[in-house]
Amino acid sequence: MCDAVRVLVIDAANVIGSRPTGWWRDRPGAARAFTAQVRASVASGRLGKPVTIVLEGQARAGAAEADVGGVAVVHAPGEGDDTIAAIARANRQVVVATADRALAARVRADDAEVVGPSWLLARLVD
Repeated sequence: MCDAVRVLVIDAANVIGSRPTGWWRDRPGAARAFTAQVRASVASGRLGKPVTIVLEGQARAGAAEADVGGVAVVHAPGEGDDTIAAIARANRQVVVATADRALAARVRADDAEVVGPSWLLARLVD
């Protein structure tokens, strides 16, 4: 494939957790709102597609596994980091949004680029 498409993979737990919004009181609700915000940002052109949001733990109840408008939700069966690392390993031109240093090192070993939560949050619609 000559023109590889960059895939943005979001460590949802890490990005959502980067803001003290009270998300921990309603993890499914926070995941639902975040997923809607990412999808709106893609629809408005503020983020390019494809985007993959990885949800783990209780947050999985907030958004069904589906690809809607170029934004796919993936439920991690265990640790989200393992699922994100597997996605980075299986794809070329991956950008991972996370502040997790250990995860960043893992995905960089597979030639992924890493951006922090603030990079992503600055591109989301309100």
